[in-house]
Formats: sequence, structure tokens, C-alpha cells
Amino acid sequence: MTKDWYAWHRDYDQPDSALSRRLVEVRRRVTEALDAAPPGPLRAVSLCAGQGRDLIPVLATHPRGGDVTARLVELDPRNTELARRAGADAGLTGVEVVTGDAAVTDRYADLAPADLVLVCGIFGNIGDDDIRATVRHCASLCATGGTVLWTRHRREPDLVPTICDWFAEEGFEPVTVSSPADGVGVGAHRFTGAPRPLAAGARMFEFVGYDRLEQS
Repeated sequence: MTKDWYAWHRDYDQPDSALSRRLVEVRRRVTEALDAAPPGPLRAVSLCAGQGRDLIPVLATHPRGGDVTARLVELDPRNTELARRAGADAGLTGVEVVTGDAAVTDRYADLAPADLVLVCGIFGNIGDDDIRATVRHCASLCATGGTVLWTRHRREPDLVPTICDWFAEEGFEPVTVSSPADGVGVGAHRFTGAPRPLAAGARMFEFVGYDRLEQS
């Protein structure tokens, strides 16, 4: 990796940054997904979870937080250490943080299909073919009626409409997708199909990094 993804998180602490605004929107959508979830135990997975800022603070305060068994997968051990500490401080015994490659399907085999799938901070850092492949795998990661949350910048060429088409092809319906005027791209799609078996040992994507993608 060419970028320091631990230092990258500092922008979350700048209220006027695009990353901070995106975080607010993602947390809002996580809250809405939990509000709409059926009674009983829930499962969540977060790919490339970073420091867990998308999910852990919401679970810590939401009435359904204790119902959720979650796995957050992140490669950088500095980030996973902070995520583990945040989960422990919040008393979230159902949250597991794994240091490892989030692109490998085996990381999620025992929790798929999940009620909530977070694919945030990924689609702007991988190639288009890998985005398509990841959307296809979401139909295995997500339970019927479950929600996938994802992010992608709205700069030109704006791939968000195409990503929405790919989700539709896999049996998802849009819940909400932010507009280019919002300055941040956050999407929520609900799965209406029957989940396919999750392929064992498959690699969903190759994390390239937006800085390297922009140079290619």
C-alpha cells in the first residue's frame, strides 16, 4: 500500500471535510437500517472497516445495538486496535474486529448472509471490474431484506449510476443514493432476492488506492 490509511482517518476529525460529511451520512443510513430491521438477532459485516467509525458509535447508542453480532475486517493493525478499543469501551460484546484482508470471502462465511453489509471506502479505491465483482458478491453477503451501504465519490466520470444498475441486476432495490450536489456519494440498497451461497476462498477485489488509480 502506498498510502498511510491510519493517518487518512484524521480527516474524520475535521468537521468541514468531505470525509466527515460522508461519515455523518453513513451513520444516518446505518441507523435507518437498524430502525427498519426485524425483531431478533441481527448480523453485520464491515469490509475495510478502518477504525470502525461507521458502525461502532451507532451500535453503542442504538436500541438494537445489543442485538447485533458484527465482524469488522481491516488490514492495518493500528486501525483495528482503535476499533477494538472503541467496541470494548462501548460494551459491545457482539462486535469482533479482525486484522486481515477484507477482500477474501472466507472472512465472512459464518456471518453471511448478514442483515447489514458495509462496503464503505472501497469503491473509490478499486477498479471498475472489481466494483462489479464486489456488487455480485454482495448478493451472497446480504440476507433477503438486508441492507448494503456503500460509498463512491461523485466526481467525473461519475460511476454511481452504473453501480446502481449493477445492484439492480443482482436483485437489490435502492433505498437512497446521494446526489452529486451533496458532495459525497453514499448509497443504501436493500436485497430483495434470495442470497446465493458465498463462494469459498474467493477474492472480491484488489485494493489499489485512489491515489494510484488516479495516476493510471
